[in-house]
Amino acid sequence: MECGDTAVLVTATRSGGREGIDFLPLICDYEERLYAAGRIPGSYMRRESRPPERATLTARLIDRPMRPLFPSWLRDDLQVVATCLSLDERVPADVLAVTGASIATLLAGIPFNGPMAAVRVGLLGDDFVLNPSYREIERGDLDLVVAGTPDGVVMVEAGANQLPEQDVIEAIDFGYEAICELIKAQEQLLKDLGITQVKPEKPDEDSTVPAYLEKQCTKAISAVLSKFDQSKDERDTALETVKGEVSETIAGLKEDHAVRQALASSPKLLGNSFKALTKKLMRQQILKDGKRVDGRSLDEVRQISAMAGVLPRRVHGSGLFQRGLTQVLSTATLGTPSDAQEMDDLHPNTEKLYLHHYNFPPYSVGEAGRIGFTGRREVGHGRLARRGLAAVLPGEEEFPYTVRVVSEITESNGSSSMASVCVGSMALMAAGVPLKAPVAGIAMGLVKDGNQFAVLTDILGDEDHLGDMDFKVAGTAEGVTALQMDIKIEGINEQIMEIALEQALQARLHILGQMNQVIAEAREVTSENAPSMVTLKVDADKIRDIIGKGGATIRGITEASGATVDIDDDGTVRIFGQDQAARDAAVAMVEEITAEAEVGAIYEGRVARIVDFGAFVNILPGKDGLVHISQIANERVENVADYLTEGEEVRVKVLDVDQRGRIKLSIKELLDEEIEEEVTEAQAPVDEPTE
Repeated sequence: MECGDTAVLVTATRSGGREGIDFLPLICDYEERLYAAGRIPGSYMRRESRPPERATLTARLIDRPMRPLFPSWLRDDLQVVATCLSLDERVPADVLAVTGASIATLLAGIPFNGPMAAVRVGLLGDDFVLNPSYREIERGDLDLVVAGTPDGVVMVEAGANQLPEQDVIEAIDFGYEAICELIKAQEQLLKDLGITQVKPEKPDEDSTVPAYLEKQCTKAISAVLSKFDQSKDERDTALETVKGEVSETIAGLKEDHAVRQALASSPKLLGNSFKALTKKLMRQQILKDGKRVDGRSLDEVRQISAMAGVLPRRVHGSGLFQRGLTQVLSTATLGTPSDAQEMDDLHPNTEKLYLHHYNFPPYSVGEAGRIGFTGRREVGHGRLARRGLAAVLPGEEEFPYTVRVVSEITESNGSSSMASVCVGSMALMAAGVPLKAPVAGIAMGLVKDGNQFAVLTDILGDEDHLGDMDFKVAGTAEGVTALQMDIKIEGINEQIMEIALEQALQARLHILGQMNQVIAEAREVTSENAPSMVTLKVDADKIRDIIGKGGATIRGITEASGATVDIDDDGTVRIFGQDQAARDAAVAMVEEITAEAEVGAIYEGRVARIVDFGAFVNILPGKDGLVHISQIANERVENVADYLTEGEEVRVKVLDVDQRGRIKLSIKELLDEEIEEEVTEAQAPVDEPTE
């Protein structure tokens, strides 16, 4: 795939299936080669090593629209590999890789419900832009990637600047029109090459066990699913009991019974068939009765609870958010600009000032497993949460901190990524980050059978697995900030998207109302323990005084205060302290260095040097003034050393500062003033005692 000077090599490979596999073993990889941008890797080995975050996100971007288009019965190992060979900064490579994955799969003769294509849509002013450049993406209010097939949209990924829902729909429609043209081009390519597309043909399956379970278990499963007052654990236990009972019944059948023989050849068939029947009955209950397994209506949000500032004060900002059985703890940490993440990838932007990390430990779903490895899912969910909040963060000039949010998933039963958006917003405000507006997120689902469909608000984990769509929407009260839609069927139409976005808006407003009762705006003062920043403006000719000879002065400030000092050529001085005390100490030092002597002001100075005609006294850092021999005492002074010694602390008054900056000081005038004060006090009338 080539566009401009961006070139991406995409390959698709299929190998024989493995024994015992009951899922589609698809792997999508995206490889970046830094030679594509004319760069040498910065690692010690000078070789690409672990994929950068953006490469992982692009691999997920390829996987998400491709996976639902392969037939569900396919068990062969499939691998799609996209490698960026050349990068044009005007043409991002990710959408080329997605479309290239479809072409490679078709050319490889792999069963596939394609063609599929993807495009990027930007918004500059009032105009949509197809496949914008990196610079246009940064300047615009929308960065949307949409993928689709001839049957409709299958994937949406977007970040937006509080965009109204109707604008989002129009952007998706705009992108889908271009997708249709790319699909036609793929079909024409196959025709020109004389290649016939391999259409999936489902192999014949033995329906003995599914039919037996439907007859034996339908009533019992339906009874469990319609008991709305039970918890998730109680429901799962009840379903396991039904499955155990039918398993015992089957074990009592004769050995030559068709069901016993079918299960003997496929040990997993019973569990898979029972799960498929449960899914079917759960979907029917939603479509026919409009009731979900927990008793909620289709557009109802689960019960919400939230807290801000839940952790001790050493944590800069924190929050806890729970929706149903999904609970997330988030923390916000503020750092200096030097804490920004350096990106070693092909993207033109080399620094990241806002980080959002998502941790999904196994205990959050009641399992025991490995901890420490960050998987693709964690990277993707962290990126989605970051997109949801990035649009409302203050600019670097207003708030020049590096910000890191970490979302710890403590319990998960549906849409932990959107809960991360909600609690991330609260943690940032608790840390004093002046967000433009609070942000909330919600996950929408879909159950579709023919022309009949139901859109679900705030889906459970079970509804995510059984449904046909996972549509995550984050935004403020004003508009959308992030979207992520994955479809498990071959495509959805505009009507479904409009309904989903409208229900998501109402749910988002409800959640924001709950959050605002806890914390509605940023705290005015950041945590005492957070890095504290202040900006000073000094004359440009004072810069050398702050830096000092060989940088000695600025190093001394850093060592004495513990703060860092950054100076721009225009005289802007930014001081970052690890706490407010360090900041204030550094500010005082800089102000002393840049201060000017004021005529008439009195200073505590130190005698720096004695000469025949007087003494030089240091009154400010780097600033000495002369006390002439005639200004040392009231009497005549013959020898300065008889009155002053080097290193002695003295009080002096500024008499004058000439055009060359020379400072004239006096000790004598302060002595005269003290004598006048004593005389005045002695002459003051004394009150007569009253009788």
